[in-house]
Amino acid sequence: MFSDPYGRDVLSDDPHRAPESLIVHATAGLIIEDVQSGFVGEIIKVGRVAGSWQFQLEDRRGVRRSFPMGRGYWIEGKPVELVAPAPRPKKSERAINAAGSLHVARRARTARESRIWVEGKHDAELVAKVWGEDLALEGIVVEELLGVDRLEEMIVQFQPSETRRAGILVDHLVSGSKESRIAERFAHLPGVLILGHPYVDVWQAIKPAAVGISKWPSVPRGEDIKEGTLRRLGLPHESAADIGRGWARILSNVRSYKDLESSLLGRMEELIDFLTEPEAR
Repeated sequence: MFSDPYGRDVLSDDPHRAPESLIVHATAGLIIEDVQSGFVGEIIKVGRVAGSWQFQLEDRRGVRRSFPMGRGYWIEGKPVELVAPAPRPKKSERAINAAGSLHVARRARTARESRIWVEGKHDAELVAKVWGEDLALEGIVVEELLGVDRLEEMIVQFQPSETRRAGILVDHLVSGSKESRIAERFAHLPGVLILGHPYVDVWQAIKPAAVGISKWPSVPRGEDIKEGTLRRLGLPHESAADIGRGWARILSNVRSYKDLESSLLGRMEELIDFLTEPEAR
């Protein structure tokens, strides 16, 4: 049998028809060939020029040229039509905040009588950076003890109760430590919850990887933990200003709860829950 040479659409396989171009958003890093000029380079910049979208290519010799969006380009030998970058999605009200909670677009409530107490300035700044939004929404104020030795004085002044609670975060709360002995004296009081992490200083509750080190330096007992840490990290450490700058540098690397050790995360969540129970309102 012979096939019918006229039984199909002879134009369907037109060898002169240009292949269809794939639409691609122009983004930095793509390797593009301009068919007309033969120029090949990496997209290093995308933007508007006189109201029109353009992109800039840089070839392997460092030569740069700008081109308009549209057709006439190849990526890996295949025709593409380059278009402007896709618009960034608008931030949703369901975005996640630094503490891992859903971001809520509403104003902070009036402060409660209940409080969270932390040992010092650095503890307060770290708590504010990670949990600040959650605490503001719940109306929880964070105050500094300025040392666990002042705990008794603070409790006497505050007069905690089941509706006026004190959630207390203590450094180095391990068996046999000074902090644990002080905590034991007040842990039984109504409206008081004392929790802590095992680190000598809250700096060490930040994951080492977050600040670009494999582990926190070991500082011998008797040496100031902050000065000793900065000294071993090769940072200025001789004055209070040095300590402040060193801490600011460390804190700048904390972006969310993921940069903190679980031993601190769990204790903070327990304290917040304790202060926001219905009977504490």
